[in-house]
Amino acid sequence: MVDHLTIDHVAHRGDGAALHDGGTVFVPFTLPGEVVEAEAVAGHPDRRHLLRVEQPSPERIPAFCPHFGICGGCAIQHWQPERYRAWKRGLVVETLRQAGLEAEVGELLDAHGEGRRRIVVHARRGTHDILQVGYMAQNAHQIIPIDHCPILAPALGGALAAAWEIAEFVKPADKPLDIQITATFNGLDIDVRGSGPLPPSRMAELARLAERHRLARLTRHGELILLRAPPLVEMGPARVTLPPGAFLQATARGEQVLAERVLALTDGAKTVADLFCGVGPFALRLAQRARVVAYDSESGAIDALRKAAQATQGLKPVAAEARDLFRRPLMPTELSDIKAVVFDPPRQGAVAQARQLAQSRVPVIVAVSCNATTFARDARILIEGGYRLETVTPVDQFRHTPHAELVARLTRTR
Repeated sequence: MVDHLTIDHVAHRGDGAALHDGGTVFVPFTLPGEVVEAEAVAGHPDRRHLLRVEQPSPERIPAFCPHFGICGGCAIQHWQPERYRAWKRGLVVETLRQAGLEAEVGELLDAHGEGRRRIVVHARRGTHDILQVGYMAQNAHQIIPIDHCPILAPALGGALAAAWEIAEFVKPADKPLDIQITATFNGLDIDVRGSGPLPPSRMAELARLAERHRLARLTRHGELILLRAPPLVEMGPARVTLPPGAFLQATARGEQVLAERVLALTDGAKTVADLFCGVGPFALRLAQRARVVAYDSESGAIDALRKAAQATQGLKPVAAEARDLFRRPLMPTELSDIKAVVFDPPRQGAVAQARQLAQSRVPVIVAVSCNATTFARDARILIEGGYRLETVTPVDQFRHTPHAELVARLTRTR
């Protein structure tokens, strides 16, 4: 069934929302005020597939990527930058409003920089045994083959060519192959997951493939296949050797912007606890002026942080410990000497740790989040425990998507 719809606004996932038969339906790649022709999507009564834009918005601009509209990576390339930025900041403002949280929300900080320095490429053999290597399709379990992505940083040059050759070599069948690629100081760092066991002879061939592409390192499920040079990244004054498959902010500029806000909002604190610290993007910068205790559940990340801190001159002491803060959150007594906490949990937030922080007497908590909804939930716990939400700064690291990050400061009032 084909509908003619007038788009009312862009919803929180980046799809245009239109009123229809007493409800709301969502049409991707549309803008407010546009009249569009769309058809129903089987199994999804509130979604529509865009057929044609009958009356385009004056705010519409041409997309810069030939895969836009098919690939699931970008949701918005077709909107004027000013309107897109206002919408993205509005996502954070609206989420806080719905949660009943009051705070000063700053201007959106652009953190795209040169582009993505870390991607996950998927591979699978599809119909007629044809290899597909690329990103997942929009709202579908289908791989869109690509050999070029314009949102990648120049340092990821050659990443897709290497991914195609690795996939051709491993020959994924029914189960998708995931190829995580990170640009580092010494070249590409690639971890392959989903290949299943490989005999020694095939591993040797895979190592030769990595040598041809001059990869810094190639691992399979974290198991070393080839190391040409340590996969190093710079974090403030330090250089960190990444563990296989390590989490890293998607863009170098994104890491820098988040760290600058963290440093500004913890200014004056002489002892800082960095919770969910990863490999140390905040801890290693904070240690230039404060004593730092850092915690993360990934022992590999903690080892990398500890070694980087020890090898970097001029830092104040950094104590790093592997600890599952979901099951064993830091207790208020363990925070008695801490003057500021940096709190950067995964997307799901960290209710257990937030509850313990709410009972602490830490003067300042700086929260970093990639999910405004779970941030609002955890912030509510802190507010009910006697903290005041002062400022929230939205950060746009994932340009052209609905994903917004934020940095917030909470101070104890009672």
